[in-house]
Amino acid sequence: MKILPPTQRTNKRYFAFELIGGNGVDRSDLLREIFSCAGSLIGDKGSSECDIRLLDFEDSKGVVRCLRERMDMTRAVLASVTSVNGNPVMVHVLGISGTVHGATKKYLEGCTVYSPEEKP
Repeated sequence: MKILPPTQRTNKRYFAFELIGGNGVDRSDLLREIFSCAGSLIGDKGSSECDIRLLDFEDSKGVVRCLRERMDMTRAVLASVTSVNGNPVMVHVLGISGTVHGATKKYLEGCTVYSPEEKP
């Protein structure tokens, strides 16, 4: 199967965020809560159109990927997350970028959420 050229791929955006409150939140619990909020807010069809993916999450900071056309819906879903495992939390979006590297470099400086191996 051939790989699509960059001009025919779907454009994605990457949300750098931090979780305020709820110390010690697990990645799987946060992921479950994000998808639950997406299903209740925009439904199954809307959440599949957003193509929300939690790329990485550690130390209350992380990166979420979505489609460029659905940035506003994704931001609304992240804003609707109010608790994880009964602990009140708030998702604060630090910034949006077109690449994972840009999102981590600009908004998650000093954090090892996404640190690819350096090429020689």
